[in-house]
Amino acid sequence: VRHYVHIGTGNYNPKTARLYTDLGLFTTDPDIGADVADVFNFLTGFGRPRSFRKLLVAPLTMRQGLLEEIKKTQAAHTPEAPARIMMKMNALVDPGIIRALYDASRAGVRVDLNVRGICCLRPGVPGVSEHIRVVSNLGRFLEHPRIYAFERGVTSRCYIGSADMMPRNLDHRVEILAPVEDPTLAAQVKDVVERCMVDTSGAWELGSDGTWRRRTATLSNDKRSAQGELMERAIRMVHMQSGRPVA
Repeated sequence: VRHYVHIGTGNYNPKTARLYTDLGLFTTDPDIGADVADVFNFLTGFGRPRSFRKLLVAPLTMRQGLLEEIKKTQAAHTPEAPARIMMKMNALVDPGIIRALYDASRAGVRVDLNVRGICCLRPGVPGVSEHIRVVSNLGRFLEHPRIYAFERGVTSRCYIGSADMMPRNLDHRVEILAPVEDPTLAAQVKDVVERCMVDTSGAWELGSDGTWRRRTATLSNDKRSAQGELMERAIRMVHMQSGRPVA
């Protein structure tokens, strides 16, 4: 038996598919396939897994798994080999995750957060969060992917999934985060966050006082649109796969 699995950051909804940005992973990885089967057995009451092979599953293993990833990234950080945390989500309100990110910042880890909506973390606070940046993007489409990437050399990890950093997602719902292990795909996923963080067309940046300020380009050639660039990237990839020239 071989499992074919699609894991998305959004819903299978024809209306929101025209309005939202989302990511999906299509895989035959046997461990991910077995984990997804265990999740469905858990939902039907057939069994209650004690652990999973690769997935982080709420409310069972996700919170602890993410906290461990943050701690590992913090422990791996050195001035000679800097580590980094990148997260993209709809909301960041969970006290435990916020405290862990503060600890990572105090240790010198660069933390880039792309948060579409509510964010209870305060970036840029001296002695607490100098190394944390928070950016929100507004554009043609509603930003909806959830991405959690931990850069620390050979043990780097990148996850996508459905969960925001809220107690209701981590403790009171069934949610999953799946690892993106192929280096090329992981680079594409992290590129989404990178472009959102440098957007100057529809980006707002959160200050240490809790105020959002609109980011604007100082020069015309500094203007960047994350959604526009990602649409162009998608078109180029389609043309490359089809063998057609790019206009």
